[in-house]
Amino acid sequence: TSADGLEVGEAQVPVSPGYLPIYFAAPKNPGKYPVVLVIPEVWGLHEYQKDICRRLAKAGYYAVSLDNYFRQGQLWKMEAQAEVVKLANTLTDQQAIADLDAVVVWLGNQPKANMARLGITGMCRGGRMVWMYTAHNPKIKAAVAWYGGLAPVPPAMPLTPLDIADKIKVPVLGLYGDKDAGIPLDQVERMKAALFAFGNDKNVEFKIYAGAPHAFHADYRPSYVKADAEDGWKRMLAWF
Repeated sequence: TSADGLEVGEAQVPVSPGYLPIYFAAPKNPGKYPVVLVIPEVWGLHEYQKDICRRLAKAGYYAVSLDNYFRQGQLWKMEAQAEVVKLANTLTDQQAIADLDAVVVWLGNQPKANMARLGITGMCRGGRMVWMYTAHNPKIKAAVAWYGGLAPVPPAMPLTPLDIADKIKVPVLGLYGDKDAGIPLDQVERMKAALFAFGNDKNVEFKIYAGAPHAFHADYRPSYVKADAEDGWKRMLAWF
């Protein structure tokens, strides 16, 4: 996606320990824009995540993504998926949430960021973090989780989105494929039931795509399903 008509850039956000690399995109015109946090897949801040930020900026949002695995290395440069997943699995939820808190603080100092309208989205591992961070941060106003994992990944990620379902009080849209080998539909149904049990039935919606595998939105991977990806994107914008 072209950066024409956009203000794009990179920054380093101080975290403990180190400096967290981020990428942002917003409309070039002056003004304040609703914010969307874009949580990466296990590869971190690669071009796919940056492109999502630019696409959201074209739609009128201030979008920011982050290299949440920067302590594990430049995972976006690695080709061996098994090694990438192994390294990504060492990022604890505690650290990931603290890093996102730091990004939210940074956003609060950006003139174009309307922090009263804060949304979040993410794919794959990022989709899982959508659930977890939405439960953590009451400033989130709306969330969209793309095929976010619903099982534990101990020891770094011992809890699942089901474990914190009682803390999710804002509108969340879950986009899943019924042929996702890593996320059985019974887990999705359990998540839906848990959210409904805690009174969030009016704020939660799930769209299950028939025949869609995991990562059906990832247009740089063989799993990409164009029709479902485009439909999910439209649903996401409508949800926000």
